[in-house]
Formats: sequence, structure tokens, C-alpha cells
Amino acid sequence: MSNGQWYPPEWPARIRALASGELTAVTPRRAATVMLLRDDASGPAVHMLRRRTSMAFAGGAYAYPGGGVDPRDDDHLVGWAGPSLETWAARLGVGTAAEAQAVVCAAVRETYEEAGVLLAGPTADTVVSDTTGADWEADREALVARELSFAGFLDRRGLVLRSDLLAAWARWITPAFEPRRYDTWFFVAALPEGQRTRNASTEADRTVWIRPGDAADGYDKGELLMMPPTVATLRALRPYGTAAEALKAADSQNLAPVLAEARMEGDELVLSWPGHEEFTKHVPAAGDAPGPSTADDTDGTPS
Repeated sequence: MSNGQWYPPEWPARIRALASGELTAVTPRRAATVMLLRDDASGPAVHMLRRRTSMAFAGGAYAYPGGGVDPRDDDHLVGWAGPSLETWAARLGVGTAAEAQAVVCAAVRETYEEAGVLLAGPTADTVVSDTTGADWEADREALVARELSFAGFLDRRGLVLRSDLLAAWARWITPAFEPRRYDTWFFVAALPEGQRTRNASTEADRTVWIRPGDAADGYDKGELLMMPPTVATLRALRPYGTAAEALKAADSQNLAPVLAEARMEGDELVLSWPGHEEFTKHVPAAGDAPGPSTADDTDGTPS
């Protein structure tokens, strides 16, 4: 490949099995991920982590802090600031206010678990300034271990979730042939003043602050390994000169779910993401090696 697209060798066999009816698609699990931004001298930078190469899913790939929804956060109303849960439900395309709360809670919880940044405060117009210390770390570890729900954590700390500091940006669903599937909402947020990121994730071996355009260029050059949703969202962030501009632009972003499609064309399997032609892959039906894309290799698109 001429770029850094993550492409597991087992995909062709799984695509063929799905097409033949030998494989049954699993139901995707709800998830959330956050593109955390800060303004540097040269423009906004995004916080990314590199997944450990030992990880079964996307090992070595660069991604944003994120993870699955905790169902316990559907059931318990939390202190809330910003747009109403009903407004969030409409924006996220979910059926209930409770489900919207759980998705937003997942975004805020995962940012805290994996980056040490907490989008919450004691009042509706404040944000905690310091999440260091043994007591904070004990709570964070309890969240990671799922010994404590995020709703319970907010209650214990007397904190209000600042949903106004987040904006929904995109939604991608893991392809039907994958054994682990996620229905993932991508959010954008600005790093709160006074807080700092750290690599708090056991799944990452390094973290970086990098301009979205530079990260996308690294992918195009084959220097940074990424999955299609990561690359697509980085490209979408590229035009904005500040974190505030990106947050303002979020309301105009399309949240229609992006789901990969696999089909047969003659002797080839074709894997594509509607609306994102650069990720299209042509796979020989008789083999497992990905072949050339229909895109022109000279412009850095997949091969």
C-alpha cells in the first residue's frame, strides 16, 4: 500500500463468508470517541494515541480516545449542562433521551479514562482544573475496571457533565464482516483551560498532539497507520484555523452512519465506504491479498 490504511489479512475471507451466508453479522455495540483539540501557534492540534501492536483490533494504528457505552449510564440521570438530552437525541439520531445521555457519557468518560481530561465541573459554567492526585486516580481506575459507572462517578464528585463543550461530528459503523462491531459517534471538543493530557490508556504505547493535516499527510505517506474513520475525520478537520472554528462547524456535519459495503464484481470482491471513495479496495476473489484500488496512486490514495 502507498498509504497507512489498516487492512487486516483476514478481511477477504470474512467478506466471502458473509457474501455466501456462512457468516452472520454481529450487532454493533454503541461507542463514542473524541477528537480533542487545542490551539497551538501553527493552528489547532488533535490529541491522538497509538494502539499497542499487541492489540487484537487495529494494533499499531493511530486513533482518538474512545470506547464502548456503559449501559448503566442509560438508567441514571446525571448533572447536565448544555443542550437538552432531547436535543442531543435528535442530533445523534437515537430514539431516547436516556440513550443520548449514555453516548455522551461514554465520550466524556473515555476522554477522562484514556487522556486524563475531564469535561465536567462543579457548576454548569465551570470545569475542574486539576484531575491529578491519588483520589482522582483511584476513581479513574475504578471507571476503567467498570467497578464504577460514570453516572456514579459524577454523583460522588458532585460534578455536572458539560455537554456544551462537546459537539457531534460523524458516525461510523464497523463493517458487517468484522467479529467486533461498533456503532461509533465521533465528537469534537477543546482542551479545557488548566487541564493537560497524559497517556492514561493501557491500550496505547504513545500519544501525540498533531495538526490534523499533518496526521493525514503521514497516513498518505504510509508513515502513520490508521483506519478509514480516523483519516476521514482528520481530513474534515483540516480547513479550520482554531478549535473554536471546528466546534462551530460541527453542527453542519452529516451524522448519517457510514457503513462499509462488500460486493462481488466479476472475479473481485470490492470493499467500499459510501461517500469515501479513497478507501475502496479491490480484492481478488481467489486470494487474500488486496489488489489495486480504482483510485489514482499518484495522489496518495489507497493501492
